[in-house]
Order: sequence, then structure tokens, then C-alpha cells
Amino acid sequence: MKIEEWLNLFQERVILADGAMGTMLYNKGIYLNLCFDEVNLTNPDLVRSIHREYIQAGAEIIETNTFGANRFKLKKYGLEDKVREINLAGVAIARQEAGSKVWVAGSIGPLGVKIEPWGSTSIEEAEEAFREQAAALLAGGVDLFILETFSDINEIHQAIKAIQKEAPEVLIIAQMTIEEDGNSLYGTTPEVFTRKLEEWGAHIIGVNCSVGPAAMLQCIERMARVTAKPLSAMPNAGIPRNVEGRNIYLCSPDYLAEYARRFILNGVRLLGGCCGTTPAHIRAIRGAIRSLQPAHRPIIFIKEEVEEAKETMPKPMAEKSALGQKLSEGKFVVSVEIVPPRGCDPTSALEIARQLKDKGVDCVNIPDGPRASARMSSMALAFLIQAQAGLEVILHYTCRDRNLLGIQSDLLGIHAHGIRNLLLITGDPPKLGDYPDATAVFDVDSIGLTKVVNSLNRGLDIGRRRLPQPTSFLIGVGVNPGAINIDYEMSRFHWKVEAGAEFAITQPVFDIQLLENFLRRAEPYKLPIIAGVWPLASLRNAEFMHNEVPGARVPEEIMGRMRRAQEVSPERAREEGIAIAQEIVSQIKNLVQGIQISPPLGRYEAALQVLEAL
Repeated sequence: MKIEEWLNLFQERVILADGAMGTMLYNKGIYLNLCFDEVNLTNPDLVRSIHREYIQAGAEIIETNTFGANRFKLKKYGLEDKVREINLAGVAIARQEAGSKVWVAGSIGPLGVKIEPWGSTSIEEAEEAFREQAAALLAGGVDLFILETFSDINEIHQAIKAIQKEAPEVLIIAQMTIEEDGNSLYGTTPEVFTRKLEEWGAHIIGVNCSVGPAAMLQCIERMARVTAKPLSAMPNAGIPRNVEGRNIYLCSPDYLAEYARRFILNGVRLLGGCCGTTPAHIRAIRGAIRSLQPAHRPIIFIKEEVEEAKETMPKPMAEKSALGQKLSEGKFVVSVEIVPPRGCDPTSALEIARQLKDKGVDCVNIPDGPRASARMSSMALAFLIQAQAGLEVILHYTCRDRNLLGIQSDLLGIHAHGIRNLLLITGDPPKLGDYPDATAVFDVDSIGLTKVVNSLNRGLDIGRRRLPQPTSFLIGVGVNPGAINIDYEMSRFHWKVEAGAEFAITQPVFDIQLLENFLRRAEPYKLPIIAGVWPLASLRNAEFMHNEVPGARVPEEIMGRMRRAQEVSPERAREEGIAIAQEIVSQIKNLVQGIQISPPLGRYEAALQVLEAL
């Protein structure tokens, strides 16, 4: 059917889609740790029976069992080479049950990976993955496409583009998923994502999953004011409750039917269900549809809410912080690392910071949970040092422990406390640290995190909404001159610069040649480089750095010096480690824009001795 015919049909009456596929598969014995999409190949009769139940309940559109059948999600199950086979099978099963009286929609969900600007997967890779799936669904003979459960408008944009290239004459239903407040999981408001989806060419715009009918209705009411496009709504059967270890959805079919009437009165033309809904729910919604005729709804455009948020130019480096001013003027800077204490008493760290300030150190560098250990919050210590010791801070900020919303909240709070210098890093996985059973988040990596901060500096939050005022962070990133795969490291460095990095701090430098090679390759980026310096404390410390710290290669010559010194005494080894660090500083001080000294084992007197080489 042509797109114009579809749109005319949706103007004439409400269309009923099916309900949850995953819920039904689970209820019929398919465990959650299995690939639901693969069931198209391993047990097609089961999928066919679910389609049949929904058709008998009154569904006029059934969705293929292909929500996660893209190369990225299938790779987790070792099935990335079966994208086409699984999608073709999904269409064939649905088509067999649909016959000529029911339409088959090709279901496409998110890729299951973060794409730029929040992740390392490029928009080109994302679009190609969506094209691959769409092409297979189209080859199988779908009547239309349903994009569903997207939280990132940038990702659903790539899916829309992919379908438009593969099937420009096929109807696209584009559905976002929302939180209880009506905004997407990335914070994008219904007014914004509705207008964006319309602008990008979606024919029907809607919401599905994550919330029950009450919250979804409030979202639909907001969407209905800013678009004349037909709307779709596919709510969950409420918020799941854990009952004896199982997630149970408590919304009854009658309750969902009552809300179906309210959806229709607010302009919804496509109704269905998501997680927790069953053929019983769809049957009840069918009754609600029959009881109502499509209601006319006024279109009220709210200009101030839907205007494209405009970026502001971020402040230049020199205006962001004292460190930024020194780096922009080409002055040599010195930072010393202060590791947060294991307890709740900051007294020692504050005293160290005061001593470093008296010795002329420009700033202190505070790591965030180094080696995945549990310590005082680096943010809390940063606030205390700047407020009570009067010394500027470079705050490490990692992606490991926070989701995107938590990251944004942290960053705005950090800025409110006067912290301006950030070192953005991915962070050590928990398995490396004291608590290997702790879970990590890693919503983004350091590249995505750099883009988040750069966006805040330009006055936009992660949902692309305008902030009352932009932040003014000085963005630092980590680099590893001794990386085993230096080409890969340079490609990541390139993307960090593209994302908005303004300076970089290296891993500890022991091999001058590796640093020189890196600096030659990094020279076109014109980014200030601060070199890491580590005064070795012992032979064992040297062996640890060489063998267990990625990229911290300790040349055999230095190993030999530490070995001979260790044979004399531990004190002699510490003295030799400081001497080696002083020599390194003397050799590199004209190559880089500063140094960061990381005193081993909390021996800050070693850092002060290293500074004598300047």
C-alpha cells in the first residue's frame, strides 16, 4: 500500500497492532538469557502461534519477531552472520499467519550500543547496520516498518535514514521510549523529539515501552499539540512488580482498554501494546476502538518549546581557568597527583595540597577511583582542596560508575562548585580492583564523555535542550604513548580532539623515544601535552609499572639501574627512582607543555625532589 493510502486510512479510523512478543515467548518457556530473535529459526511454530493469538484477538498489524535482529545485538550470541536469515524467517512466519487480511510490520529496535556522540560506534556504522536489517525485512515482504523503543533521537534518525534509502515508498512508524516525566531516557522532551521525527520524515510518530498507560497519555497529550501527524501509542501493561522472583505486569486488560479510549480522544490512530501485554489486552483494546470514532484534535504549535536549541560558542581556554590561561600562553605547568584517602578524613590531603601550593605547583590532579578501588569521592576532595587549600584542581572524571543522566547531574554540580579542569577517562573496570563483583555502567567511553562535556560547554544538555547558561570546563583527556597498538591509540586521540579535547595528559613516561614518537604524530593537532612522571619507589614498583600498567613501558636500562640500587638497599632504590625521574623531566621539559608527577605510595616528598630538575 502506498504511503498516501496509509495516511488516508489512519485519518479514517484507528488501527490496532499486536502486543508484546518477548513477554509471550518468556511465558511460553523461552528464557531471558536466550536470543528471542533466533527462535525464528529454532522454534518457528512457537512464534507463529503467538502471531495467531494476536490476530484472533483482533490485531490488524502484527510485528515480526526481529526487534533485536541487528548485527550488534546478535553478535552477543555469536549470530552476527545470521542477520539476513533471522529477519527473513521472521517475515516468513508472520506473513504465513497474516494472510491477505493482516499487515506485517518489520520490527526494528535499537542496536544495543551507544553511537556517536555518546559512544564509539559511528553514525555511518549505525546506519549501515539498520540498512542491513531493513533490506532483509524488505526482501521478506513487510508492508511497513515500526521503529520502536528508541531512547536516543540520533540513533532513531539513522534508522529512519536507512529505511528511506532502502525503501523510500514504505511507511515508517517511529516510536521513542520515555521516562515517567514524558522525556526520553536521554532527557529529550516530547515536543522536541516529535518535531525532529516529523522533520526527518517519519510518517507516524509515537511512543512505546518503559511506562504504563497513564504516563504515556500525558506524553501523547504534549505530542498532539505540536504535530498534525498521526500518533501511535503502545504502552506497557504498567510498571512491572517483582513477585517471587518474576516480573509481573499488573495492568488489567480492562484498565488498558479505558486508557485506549483516552488515547484515541487525544489523536492516537495506531494502538497496540508493549511489555507485559498479551492477546487479552489487545482484545480489550479492540473493544475500546469499536466504541469510539476518531476524534478531531486541534493542532497548537508551541514555538518556544520546539525551536531548535542553538549552540553558543564555548569560552576560549584562557578564560576558563588559570591552567587554561597558562596552557594557552605556552607556559610550562606542573601538576602533582593526590590520591583520595581511603577514609573520610581529608586532613592529610589538604595539608599536602597546601605544601604543594607553597612550592609553586600549579595544580593538583585527583584520580577517580584509581585501580577501581573504593576511596573518598574525588569530587568531594576537589571541592575541599580548592576551597580550603586554595590550589586549582584537575579532576579526573570516569564513565565507569554513572549513567548518562548521572554524568550530566554530576558535571553541572561540579561546575557549580567552581571546578573547571577535567580529565575525562573511561576508568578501570571493577574486576581490576578491590570489588570485582561490583557492576560498571560505561554508558559512554571517554570519547563520548568528551562530547557530553563539550555539549554542556556549548549550552546544550544531552537531550539537546538549551541550558540556562553554558558550562566552561577545560577539557583534558588521557593518552598512552606506549600503547601496544599505537595506531589505534592515535585514532582514539584523533576522535578525542574532534570531540572537543583541549589538552592531554600522558601515562607515566619512562621511554623518551616512545614519547617523542607520539609527539611527532600528535603535532598536527596542536594540543598541549602534559607528560606523566612517576618516580619509581623500588624494583618491585618498576616491575609492576612495566608489566601491569598498560603503556607504562620501563626500558631495560632503567630496570637494570633499579635492580642494582635495590641490591644495595630499599632507600638507595628510592633515591635512584627519584634520580631517574629528574633525568626524564630534564629531557622532556622542552618537548611538552607540562608534567604531572604521580608520587608512588603517597610519598609526596619524592614529587618535590623531582621538581628540583626544573
